Amino acid sequence: MSTAVAYEPERLDRRELESVVVRFAGDSGDGVQVTGAQFTQTTALAGNDLATFPDFPAEIRAPTGTTFGVSAFQINFGARDIKTVGDAPDVLVAFNPAALKVELKSLKPGGVVIADSGTFTDRNLEKAGFGDNPLTDGSLASYRLMAVDISQRTLDALKTSGLNKREALRCKNFWALGLVYWMFGRDRKPTHSWLAQKFKDRPDLGAANTAALDAGHAYGETAELPEGIEAYVIPPAAIAPGTYRNITGYEAIAFGLAAGAQLAELPLFFSSYPITPASTLLHALATMAELGVTTFQAEDEIAAACAAIGASYSGSIGVTSSSGPGVALKTEAIGLAVATELPLIVVNSQRAGPSTGMPTKTEQSDLYQAVFGRNADTHVVVLSARSPADCFEVAIEAVRLATKYMTPVILLTDGYIANAAEPWPLPKIDTLAPFPVKFRTAPEGFHPFLRDPGTLARVWAVPGTPGLEHRIGGIEKAYDSGHISYEPANHQRMTDVRVAKIAGIADDIPLQTVDSGATSGRIAVVGWGSTYGPISRAVDNVRARGGAVAHIHLRHMWPMPRNLGTLLAGYDKVLVAEMNKGQLATILRAQYLVPAESLSKVNGQPFKIAEIEAAINRLLEQ
Repeated sequence: MSTAVAYEPERLDRRELESVVVRFAGDSGDGVQVTGAQFTQTTALAGNDLATFPDFPAEIRAPTGTTFGVSAFQINFGARDIKTVGDAPDVLVAFNPAALKVELKSLKPGGVVIADSGTFTDRNLEKAGFGDNPLTDGSLASYRLMAVDISQRTLDALKTSGLNKREALRCKNFWALGLVYWMFGRDRKPTHSWLAQKFKDRPDLGAANTAALDAGHAYGETAELPEGIEAYVIPPAAIAPGTYRNITGYEAIAFGLAAGAQLAELPLFFSSYPITPASTLLHALATMAELGVTTFQAEDEIAAACAAIGASYSGSIGVTSSSGPGVALKTEAIGLAVATELPLIVVNSQRAGPSTGMPTKTEQSDLYQAVFGRNADTHVVVLSARSPADCFEVAIEAVRLATKYMTPVILLTDGYIANAAEPWPLPKIDTLAPFPVKFRTAPEGFHPFLRDPGTLARVWAVPGTPGLEHRIGGIEKAYDSGHISYEPANHQRMTDVRVAKIAGIADDIPLQTVDSGATSGRIAVVGWGSTYGPISRAVDNVRARGGAVAHIHLRHMWPMPRNLGTLLAGYDKVLVAEMNKGQLATILRAQYLVPAESLSKVNGQPFKIAEIEAAINRLLEQ
């Protein structure tokens, strides 16, 4: 998208707002994610800053109309800097009773409910767990209710479309989208174009969805709306000039990995096994063959990791991806990469719970696994991305460290970051610093565990290079020859040097900075990963009221920045907000003996600003 405003809504009788949170919710088959994506696109083109949160049901196909199958999409957009998806929606669009049942508790008091009254039948109400119809029993009196028979109005708009009733009803999400477009002054033309392209092989469906969109918009313009239902205008945000696009976390990782491989002057080999929510990274990289990217869907997680290791052995940068359960299966292979000292990148899109858990819900509970979760002393580099756009830079950093230090790097993201979207200024590729890999080519004095005295990384010799024939493997090797060795002193030395190599990377990463606030004082709120947005906003809110609080956010999780311990020691209290039961807090206590206090959340949803703000206020009052 461009920062230029493509569409200026008629401001007559429109109330100006700084920001708005809208949540679409319905059954898995209601097209909620498509609706949210299109609203996001038009909002970006209007020049607003934004953040989105697709919230998928865990069931692959729950019974229609049940609470288990509710799919939702939330967007926070406005004229100011948007850092989170918003604590609570201002507007809830509910396509059925189950969506209302599940999502109403998150709506702001006095918020707007747009409900498809045509779906509030006795059967659907019973499946959703309602005794009476909430649209008529007065239970929604504290909200501004707009009950519209969206289903019937969609059918009316498509009477001459030639579609059968089932096909026509599938267009109701665009009727609702048209209504919301009218409410917030969004331009329909980009969606018209998208529909024409999407359904170029079925122009009748494209025309029908377009007609439904326009009918919903016309309803907003002409209907006598309930009291309290208004039209709004949200001015463009003050975004730096440039060319932007909306980007999700998995797209940014894909671009970052491809860019990192280019900067290292290496081909990229990506192998993975399907698992939620990591599979989308494979889908993105599979379209990048022209950038030297090869993708491979393996038969299982172990094979995927080992294939990536084999690619690195042959002179590519090997990458594999999964979520927590799959990374557990890759553990032995990661140990092999440590023993052979080959570059390997493991992307972990964290999800909620042990075992299968809640595969479509977000969590940050794999930090212990990333830092410590292997047999023996197998230290690796661990990085974390704080937002969808940040994934691009972190992926490049993963390639740089993996190739420079001949080591596995685990890149931690999570279900929220992977699927969420935000505006991203397209980088100028020629400004990115290259770090070309130098392979060993000289045979004189070669053995496979010769080391760079500065980095302690072993040499990288591509198989087939004349005079550099060698073997590597999981059995311990002699430090001075690379041959198999069971000597106790040699194992001590090899273990020490592998650990020292990772520890020394702390000299090659930036010193830790304070995101906002003073470098010492009463309270530091420490976070990592996707907690960045809510922590940042909560700290800003408290600081605006005069509260002495700072925000420190980590990217390099292991090894940690050299100055982190000294920095944390400068605060009276350290509050660690993370979506687990205190994993980073425990590591900080162990590493630096700071009295870190954990603010934990593990319900599968991102932190709310108010939750962190309340914890800060509690500490300030002590």
